[in-house]
Amino acid sequence: MNSSSQDHENEKSGSESPQAGLSGRRDQLNRTLNERKQEEASASRRSKGSATGYAQAVKMSSEFIAGIIVGAGIGWLLDEWLGTSPFGLIVFLLLGFVAGVLNVLRAAGQIAEPGATPPKQDDGKD
Repeated sequence: MNSSSQDHENEKSGSESPQAGLSGRRDQLNRTLNERKQEEASASRRSKGSATGYAQAVKMSSEFIAGIIVGAGIGWLLDEWLGTSPFGLIVFLLLGFVAGVLNVLRAAGQIAEPGATPPKQDDGKD
């Protein structure tokens, strides 16, 4: 009876040991999978951020170039209509350049939109 009870205990400890090892491996696998998911999520956010940056850069550059082209076009048309070549082209090309720079600064948030009210500052006096 003594030997059969020892065999029974050996079977129990033998069956618990693989379960414990299996549980430990499963926990390790879950930790590894969670780490990989976090790495993939951060990589996805980085790539999304760079795509947003490229879109913003294309938007700003197209606004700048459009301002210059529109200014040059208006100047050329005025020169053709009034016969004042090249003065209208030069003046409106410069105005288009200024308009393009203002559009880029506005898009970047460096200057306020036209007609926007500035935020009130508390000067501490009551």
